[in-house]
Amino acid sequence: MAARVQPLTKRPASKRSVWSALASDYNKVSKLHLHQLFAGDPQRGERMAVEAVGLYLDYSKNRVTDETLRLLLRLADESGLRERIDAMFSGEKINITEKRAVLHVALRAPRDASILVDGKNVVPEVHSVLDKMADFSNRVRIGAWKGHTGKQIRNVINIGIGGSDLGPVMAYEALKHYSERAMNFRFVSNIDGTDFAEAVRGLDPAETLFIISSKTFTTLETMTNARTARSWSLAGLGNDETSVAKHFVAVSTNAAEVAKFGIDTANMFVFWDWVGGRYSMDSAIGLSTMVAIGPENFRSMLNGFHQMDEHFRTAPFEANLPVLMGLLGVWYNDFFGAQTAAVLPYEQYLKRFPAYLQQLTMESNGKHVTLSGKEVTRDTGPIYWGEPGTNGQHSFYQLIHQGTRLIPCDFIAFAKPLNPLQRHHDLLLANVFAQTEALAFGKTPEQVKAEGTPDWLVPHRVFEGNRPSNTILAEQLTPETLGKLVALYEHSVFTQGVVWNIDSFDQWGVELGKVLAQRIISELESPAEPILNHDSSTNTLVRRYRKLKEQQ
Repeated sequence: MAARVQPLTKRPASKRSVWSALASDYNKVSKLHLHQLFAGDPQRGERMAVEAVGLYLDYSKNRVTDETLRLLLRLADESGLRERIDAMFSGEKINITEKRAVLHVALRAPRDASILVDGKNVVPEVHSVLDKMADFSNRVRIGAWKGHTGKQIRNVINIGIGGSDLGPVMAYEALKHYSERAMNFRFVSNIDGTDFAEAVRGLDPAETLFIISSKTFTTLETMTNARTARSWSLAGLGNDETSVAKHFVAVSTNAAEVAKFGIDTANMFVFWDWVGGRYSMDSAIGLSTMVAIGPENFRSMLNGFHQMDEHFRTAPFEANLPVLMGLLGVWYNDFFGAQTAAVLPYEQYLKRFPAYLQQLTMESNGKHVTLSGKEVTRDTGPIYWGEPGTNGQHSFYQLIHQGTRLIPCDFIAFAKPLNPLQRHHDLLLANVFAQTEALAFGKTPEQVKAEGTPDWLVPHRVFEGNRPSNTILAEQLTPETLGKLVALYEHSVFTQGVVWNIDSFDQWGVELGKVLAQRIISELESPAEPILNHDSSTNTLVRRYRKLKEQQ
């Protein structure tokens, strides 16, 4: 029997007794230093760690006690997390404002699985699309898919925005080691013409394939760039309209618009309304990823996703990686008042991972009302940011170590490098471990003085420490590992959303600006002076832009 979604009348987290208990616990724990917590528990570093599906999470350097963790786990229980997990995996429509199921987990389910949406098993459809993607990817990779003039495709450009861009870009960069190096992969998302101009610079239209990713095939930014791509391609191919079918494929659900564009609908790859954009990198949206790394590696990535899905679905909360990370995020956000969280991958290939997580986390949990439409009573949705190590150590780590703001950090590292060069990897990992140690324990005035530092300089060289961090350690960055990492954060975000009693799967906040932009576009492009009814600032900006535009 399908699990029941928790009732919308569920009391807000801050009204539950466990919340008061956590507030009392915070008053005690906030006065403790990690020095004390480790000194009082010599086995803390071994005890407060969980290993599952090939990921090792050390959460011992967090400002928590066993009582804190007990209360946080009780918070998860009282929030109905287990029921909400079951509801998501069983296909219930937990995205209540859009009345949709939330089934990114179905995208990576094995062929023999059964996941129902409105009574229909969607897994066979998922694998049908994956098989179609695999066939297409193989044809492009081996040169069987030829361009209009008979030339082999050597350049693939993905055009999308939001989840249709951030996921493919991140995955391509993360898995570049496994990609087909004889091909170029580029990505266009910004409506700023520079993005497109630079993406096609130096490319031969006869060797270039565009993947247009838009569910509705009407998204302003994506379709503006798509039409520009169409013009560019046609100009290089003798303006032969039939060439479009050989140089454009679509990831969409709108067959009519795809055909109208000139794309053969046989080369349209579908996905479903129960997949949110920021959760779609393992759907047909990942077509560019599959072309780059090959179907076998793509399926390996899906397997990694699925392993983490099953861990999240079945593991007890006290040993559940996404649950623990999500609850620790709530602890810092709502009790310590931490407004941001840093994700710091010590792996150059993951340079776009923090940017990818920005959409995943902030579009999901940047909400101001509960599931029932009432104002939230606690802060939701911390700001996520980060850069790969060790680069960040020479820029913003100063603020993390000695600034006035508390910034919880996730350090991500791998035991084996993909590009072993002399001592590089030992030096890299030494920095990971050193940074977490320095953040936790700092350096006291006495230690600074013992180094012979003049008294006047001592305050400047003191590190107060007590800065929390998680360390996530895996064997090596592989497609499978990437899937596990992304799913880890997906389910951590879901955990937080359940605690805050918000809808983590809608994104109404992106709509208003789009609507207003449509109105302003006609005012900017009108040959006659338009009648403006905005505020005085917007009216002035529109008029000033029109005037400057006329001077060009």
